[in-house]
Amino acid sequence: MAVHSVKTSDEAAAHSLLYPSSDSSQKVPKYRIPEGEWDPRHAHALISDELMVEGNSRLNLATFTQTLVDPEVRLLMAETCDKNMIDKDEYPQTAEIEQRCVNILADLWNSPDATNAIGTSTTGSSEACMLGGMALQRRWRERRRAAGRPADAPNIVMGVNVQVCWHKFARYWDVEQRLVPLEEGRYAMDAAGAVAQCDENTIGVVGVLGSTFTGEYEPIAAMSDALDAPQRDTGLDIPIHVDAASGGFVAPFIQRDLLWDFRLPRVKSINASGHKYGLAPLGVGWIVWRDTEDLPEELIFRVNYLGGEMPTFAINFSRPGSQVVAQYYNFLRLGRAGYGRIQQEAQDVALHLADELERMGPFRMITRGTDLPLLSWSLEDDANFTLFEFSDSLRRSGWQVPAYTLPANLEDMAICRIVVRHGLSRDLSDLLLADVAEVLDRFAREPERRPSSIRDGGFSHT
Repeated sequence: MAVHSVKTSDEAAAHSLLYPSSDSSQKVPKYRIPEGEWDPRHAHALISDELMVEGNSRLNLATFTQTLVDPEVRLLMAETCDKNMIDKDEYPQTAEIEQRCVNILADLWNSPDATNAIGTSTTGSSEACMLGGMALQRRWRERRRAAGRPADAPNIVMGVNVQVCWHKFARYWDVEQRLVPLEEGRYAMDAAGAVAQCDENTIGVVGVLGSTFTGEYEPIAAMSDALDAPQRDTGLDIPIHVDAASGGFVAPFIQRDLLWDFRLPRVKSINASGHKYGLAPLGVGWIVWRDTEDLPEELIFRVNYLGGEMPTFAINFSRPGSQVVAQYYNFLRLGRAGYGRIQQEAQDVALHLADELERMGPFRMITRGTDLPLLSWSLEDDANFTLFEFSDSLRRSGWQVPAYTLPANLEDMAICRIVVRHGLSRDLSDLLLADVAEVLDRFAREPERRPSSIRDGGFSHT
């Protein structure tokens, strides 16, 4: 399938002005600021030309991040890009909109007191995870010191499949990682594996609602139940943080009976990425705590807000209010019905792709999109190509379908994945399948071919 870039009338006008000009004959400055000024239209046109060589983001089936937004979102972002999210005194309505989003998410995740929820926007789930981990660590330390016990050897329990931000948290804040390994047929952390790693120094268990490797939901309710046993036997009350970077905007709409959120008393905090299945543009995440006591007071800073005090506890400081406003727009624009329709359509496309890929190729499906709208698969042993070669062949048609190896214990197992997001229609998915068929046919015409030993997957972990 040929992929073309279509320019708008404004872009076309900018280029019509550029090419007869002297600016077009100049070498574009790359590593030093130019001495003189450039016409703004010419600068825009030249940069736009350079960016044309990149892949089409709509065809990037590796990323979870949203690549299709309403025109109204672009307008709102342009109107609010100069509003500093941290300056709540100057931009009180932007601050109010942020708090509304926190309340909406708390309600969506079944908080026991959503109208008084405590939470914040962040620059993405990575920052939100850092905040969740910090709160777990501080609460654990408070409990240990109150009991007269040492508080110098904290650990955190999570599956080896967690996103890299959790490894960063452990390293940055000197917390030991207790990683539950994967095994053949089990590609996410289970309840038994989590509990086996816990002890008196465990600050919390991180359950993932939507693994970035396979899209699976970890069994949060089963983990919560399993942690009841050590509490009964030893008095250890170990909290759970749910990393719902993707699933936090999927499960409430199409898996509403799934028990994973604040309905479980052991779940103390939840994070999600607004810029993934929350459908907002890149640059916004969220974290909500179950109760005010679950966010240590020492992590909260107070800023003057219209004569009163407004709490702030994000790690970053200055950032635009655009993404938060865009998130609120989506809540208003779509409502439960709209989010439900979009996520269900994504899951339907994922199931369709899984069925067709299984029928077409020497593929073993691992996940089919029944949790996140994400499908993943490995390769039959007798294939005359590797998944890395398969991925590279699809890239020539514009599709970015990553191939990658799994983490510890399964490092030799390669898989592919497709993340189905809003914007990957049934029609587009059929175009993808047509290109897959062409690639498979090309490999089939070379029966004596042997798989390459080169592994170059271009895996996106976002």
